[in-house]
Amino acid sequence: MVFINYLEKQIEFKIVYYGPGLSGKTTNLKYIYDKLDTKTRGPFTTIPTQTERTLYFDFLPMGLGKLGNYDIKFSLYTVPGQVFYSASRKLILKGVDGIIFVADSQEDRLDANIESINDLIDNLNDYKIDFLQLPYLLQLNKRDLKNILTVDELKKELQKKGEPIVEAVAMKGEGVFKSLKLIAKLVLRKVGNINSK
Repeated sequence: MVFINYLEKQIEFKIVYYGPGLSGKTTNLKYIYDKLDTKTRGPFTTIPTQTERTLYFDFLPMGLGKLGNYDIKFSLYTVPGQVFYSASRKLILKGVDGIIFVADSQEDRLDANIESINDLIDNLNDYKIDFLQLPYLLQLNKRDLKNILTVDELKKELQKKGEPIVEAVAMKGEGVFKSLKLIAKLVLRKVGNINSK
């Protein structure tokens, strides 16, 4: 749900990093935050839970242009991955404009990935958000580890609607900005399609 700030002349889009616990959602956000110009980013906010954190910040990306007379602004959120934080994850999805699902490529985390995707789809359904219409990409993280499934194996198990797939090693920043740029492009394209109807 796009948020328009008429006073600041900004259009704000909400991007949520979703996935199982310890898949690399926080690592993605921290890497992005550290690389952004301090003039373009807001404060890094942490809401602690018992074993994980919900993190978010917003930024005005340079070079994306404007929508009409409005600057484009993105707010990035992570969700707590643990199963028992379902209510928190659902709440964070409210008003989402795009999702990056951060999957853990390790073989022993496949079931956790599948469970998390199913949880995501259930939560979106509760908000009457059509998953098939929502800008979404699948990030396959931890590609540098030894006990990982192949891209084809993960694609077969995790890809839900032909969404783009980005391989990543978030600890090294590999695939992190590629994922962000791609989801931003998908979100803006959807808005363009809505405006042209």
